[in-house]
Amino acid sequence: MNPQENEDDDAMEAQTLQVIESLIHSISHTQSFKGKWSLMETKLSDLKTQLSDVSDFPPNSISADLRHALFRTLSDALSLSLTCHSPNLPAGKLKTQNDVDSISAKLDNHIRDWEVITRSGVLHDDVVPSPVSRESVRVESRNLITRLQIGSGESRNSALDSLLRLIGEDDKNVIIAVAQGVVPVLVRLLDSGSSPEIIEKTVTAIARVSTINSSTKVLMAEGLLLLHYLIRVLDSGTGIAIEKACITLQALTLSKENATAIGSRGGISSLLEISQSGTPSSQAAAAAVLRNLAIFSDTRDNFMEEHAISVLLTLASSGTAMAQEYSISCLSNLVKEDDDMKLLIARKGGIGSLKNFWDSAIVGRSLEVAVEFLSNLASDQRLVEFIILNDFLNRLIIVLNCGVLGVRIHAAEAIFKIGYNTKTRKELGENGFIPPLIRMLDGKAIEEIEASSKALSTILIHPENRRIYRKEQKGIMSAVRLLDSSITNLDKKYAVSILMSLTHSMKCRKEMVKSGVLLHLQKLVEMDVEGAKKLQEVINGRKLWGVFKRSPRTP
Repeated sequence: MNPQENEDDDAMEAQTLQVIESLIHSISHTQSFKGKWSLMETKLSDLKTQLSDVSDFPPNSISADLRHALFRTLSDALSLSLTCHSPNLPAGKLKTQNDVDSISAKLDNHIRDWEVITRSGVLHDDVVPSPVSRESVRVESRNLITRLQIGSGESRNSALDSLLRLIGEDDKNVIIAVAQGVVPVLVRLLDSGSSPEIIEKTVTAIARVSTINSSTKVLMAEGLLLLHYLIRVLDSGTGIAIEKACITLQALTLSKENATAIGSRGGISSLLEISQSGTPSSQAAAAAVLRNLAIFSDTRDNFMEEHAISVLLTLASSGTAMAQEYSISCLSNLVKEDDDMKLLIARKGGIGSLKNFWDSAIVGRSLEVAVEFLSNLASDQRLVEFIILNDFLNRLIIVLNCGVLGVRIHAAEAIFKIGYNTKTRKELGENGFIPPLIRMLDGKAIEEIEASSKALSTILIHPENRRIYRKEQKGIMSAVRLLDSSITNLDKKYAVSILMSLTHSMKCRKEMVKSGVLLHLQKLVEMDVEGAKKLQEVINGRKLWGVFKRSPRTP
């Protein structure tokens, strides 16, 4: 602040104190509304104390703005008090009473504003020379947080614009603003008294905070109050506000407690309405929240009550690519532990919707969602034949060879479920699933190894599939390697099952022994792994019969 500005601020401080003294003197002569003016005199005393407390701090833009606003209010109050010196009021009693009440309320706001800036510490902040340093961001954050709590709606709106620019520049700026306490202030701005424009910008700022993982816990700490405000935005906000509220809810609904709270407060109904009639981007954002809610069993009844299946299937067929993905994912979560839901979705055309989505999906997250949905549906044996008739075996064999780990894992899980009887196991063998599943046994991820070993263990129950397996050069070696006790977090019973199904072949048994199977099995027997002892006995027994030849009978 330059010398001229310092002089101006000093002059404003002196004028403010002078008008307070004049107002106190005038109040002593009022004849109308003496009680109200007496109460205001007490408020003026509080203001004098506050101004005295901050007088030693160097002036800044916030304190200067507050002094000017206070001076205008005090000047209006002085003029009004003079009219109340007489019992005869030129503007009439009712109008003058309203004006007195208005001035009193403005003084309350000024007192609160001065309390905020005193408590915030912004008066302690020095000017930071570097405009890009963390300290400068900290100072600016504190400044803006203070401005969000004081002054008129117009000034708060301006502060929100500045805050959105600040936190939009860098993730670190978000973290700093959150550390300075921006979240509780933003939540309070969502109160119904705020204008639609302020609510929209506030929700946008909160959504930005929600995209930073380390800041999500601060939003969580706001609890049901924030959820209440966000649900209200879903029902009555602007298009942008609705979309941003949904983005925030995506982060918050990873908590079971929050998900249940939204389900019990009508949030699912609001989200489904947005999924039907919202903007394309808000439809996708709403579907993403529904996907999270469908994870928890406590909310699934709410989906049924709101007839959600038809809405989700429609969005899965006609929404944007992201909306379709989230809808399919939501349906997948809904059917995970509910066979009746699987059958209902299939009857409503869910398998056809899945097929269309699958064929248009780009390899990656979208395709992973589709394959996972198929895997969840396939766990209901009543649907397996229908799945096969819809040519999903050809689709599975293709994705089993793709480069996306999650896709391959879900595909192998689906194969395991499809191979529940002799007919489907035979079809899996004939359609070429065994070679790619063997290759997956050599994968790096434990989840991929286990999924493929499970699928092979059920496929090899069919005798003809064993012959296919034996033709694969690395089949035996890959399965034996999985018995190694140093490979942790892997359920080895499936690898044991694979090897057990091949023991009818002498060549396979010899290859197992050559690969060190007996050494591994001894440790697995000690660990009480299912099937290990039987496999050990079979290999040992057959080996002994090969070593000790029968002696010729003596005549």
